Amino acid sequence: MRFENILSDINGFGRFQKMVIAISFLGRFTLPCHFMLNNFIAVVPPHHCNISALDAGDVFRNLTLQQQLTVHIPVQEDGSLSSCKMFAEPQYQLLLNSSNITDAPTVPCKNGWVYDTSAFKSTLATEWDLVCDKRRENKATATIFFVGVMFGAVCFGSLSDRFGRRIMLLLSYILGMVFAVASAFSTSYVMFTVLRFFTGFSITGIVIVSSVLSVEWVDIEHRKLVGVTDSLSWTFGNTVFPAIAYFVTDWRWLIISVTSPLILAIITWRWMPESARWLIANGKLDQAQYYLQKCAKMNQIKDVTDTLKTETLSSIVMTEKRDRTYSYLDLVRTPRMRCLALCTGTVWFCVATAFYGISFNISGFGLSIYLTQFTYAMIELPAKIAVYYLLDKIGRRFTEVGALLMVGLCLGINIVVPKGMSVVRTVVAVIGKGFSAASFATIVLYSSELYPTVVRQNGMGYNSFMARIGVAVAPLILLLDEFWQDLPQVVLCSVAVLGGIVARTLPETRNKCLRETIEDVEQHQELL
Repeated sequence: MRFENILSDINGFGRFQKMVIAISFLGRFTLPCHFMLNNFIAVVPPHHCNISALDAGDVFRNLTLQQQLTVHIPVQEDGSLSSCKMFAEPQYQLLLNSSNITDAPTVPCKNGWVYDTSAFKSTLATEWDLVCDKRRENKATATIFFVGVMFGAVCFGSLSDRFGRRIMLLLSYILGMVFAVASAFSTSYVMFTVLRFFTGFSITGIVIVSSVLSVEWVDIEHRKLVGVTDSLSWTFGNTVFPAIAYFVTDWRWLIISVTSPLILAIITWRWMPESARWLIANGKLDQAQYYLQKCAKMNQIKDVTDTLKTETLSSIVMTEKRDRTYSYLDLVRTPRMRCLALCTGTVWFCVATAFYGISFNISGFGLSIYLTQFTYAMIELPAKIAVYYLLDKIGRRFTEVGALLMVGLCLGINIVVPKGMSVVRTVVAVIGKGFSAASFATIVLYSSELYPTVVRQNGMGYNSFMARIGVAVAPLILLLDEFWQDLPQVVLCSVAVLGGIVARTLPETRNKCLRETIEDVEQHQELL
């Protein structure tokens, strides 16, 4: 007997499963907000050198503020004040509209900066003067966060397979909230970066645990719905986030605002069940029986006493020892598992690199930062709706392959489209962003179906780790334009095509039962 047979007897998509999906959706809302948080808290507002300290002895008391700026701050080619330089000596001749300033010596700002606070009350840049020579430190906060996400994926993936999905989800909720709120009260840049690292480390557990937990509780026919719904929670969070950021312009309060939904997630966690698949695979038959009976009762299914007997449940997993502990080494110990890990890891890396490479590189909208962020989120909606229908029409494999190849095509088109055709380039880039979102939505569900229950969390943790490497690499790829302007597009295009080719080697999982053991993978001839 397989676990799917039991699910069909107790209704594999009833009120119980919908409750699990709803609780997961609620807990995942904060994730996209934190992943995109640096778009707002690390904004560098217009600024110039602080010249107030130079007014010693009321030398400039008869000059207006604009005249003082004219005397001390050089003007850039676009007519704006220089952000990082000031004149070594006051240039009084500029008060007479003299334009002979090319030879006037300049020096770095001596007394800090004055920031425009009309759009943002406070950001990381204004808090610790992360501008000019310290600009890289400002950008590094995002990298440090994603490094935390990368290591958290490995840790929570392993711990969830060892101690269970439910307890690790709660731990991720609590630690994520504690570290995030603590980072909002940081008193130094170093303190903030350390706490952001642990925030990323903690909340990544929500991503990989909740998605797997949802998939393991539903029947075959509704797995695609769960995968797309989990992906739409990301789109929903990205859509609402700009509105929150628009009204909360202080970086400390913005962090607290987007973290606060975790309080509700912690409260609703009490109704989140443990994965019955995991319990059975680990020999915890009494606990599995308890949750399955609870599922049957909520789904209003009666007369399932024989189906849910511990003797019946024990027959589901008979080919491997239940008392052994699985680790990441089990992903590479056997030939087919080794090939599976190599292929899925490569695809996740390619998907993440292409997705974030496009996200960081799309330009030309001419919109405000809030409207741009909203537009990026809305682009994903039609893509993910299309994925919902394609997953069953053409299958997981061809949906993933097609999406990645279309990403590569869009990137390739923008290589040959003249730079002057900005509207065409923007439209093509937006279409590419939609296909990249579709590839991401597909690979999450696809991977959770490919790995067996006993190492499913380890597999998802490993894949998430590979994806975060892609996230870290994407900004570096964009810096290649120093050597050739189109080189980033060429690299991203190649990565997307590579991902599509590798995805073609993976087996189809449409309408297939989930694997329970590593032995199931090794004995299945279709796999790799």
